[in-house]
Amino acid sequence: MRTLKYLTVFLLLAGLAYAADTPVEKKIFTATVDSNGVQRVEITGGEYYFDPNYIIVKKGVPVEFVVKKVSGIIPIPHNILIDAPDAGINFNEDMPSKPKVIRFTPTKTGKYAIICDKKFLFFETHKEKGMEGTLEVVD
Repeated sequence: MRTLKYLTVFLLLAGLAYAADTPVEKKIFTATVDSNGVQRVEITGGEYYFDPNYIIVKKGVPVEFVVKKVSGIIPIPHNILIDAPDAGINFNEDMPSKPKVIRFTPTKTGKYAIICDKKFLFFETHKEKGMEGTLEVVD
């Protein structure tokens, strides 16, 4: 039984080390305005990534992020955070396994960081492991 515990911990740490070295592919998504006048974006959070990780939206048009995390063997907590209150974008929400809606209306053009700031003990934050992206707001 004790050997199984050590093996599980070893595999978990090996997986964390591998994920930290995996390059993140840029996945771009340009939101369109639907018939309700809303820009909807589905975002999945997984083993240290957001998909998509580069999102383009229009200024002054309501946005809905529908966020969820991928369920894995080991439940790793993730959040999605954008800290740009001067642009009308300011939230820090946990990413559940079932879809969750986050609503905002961007008021200023620019590029804003999307991050997961969770971390386990003394390890790097998830952002440092590659769980970050960009929200670009255009006219």
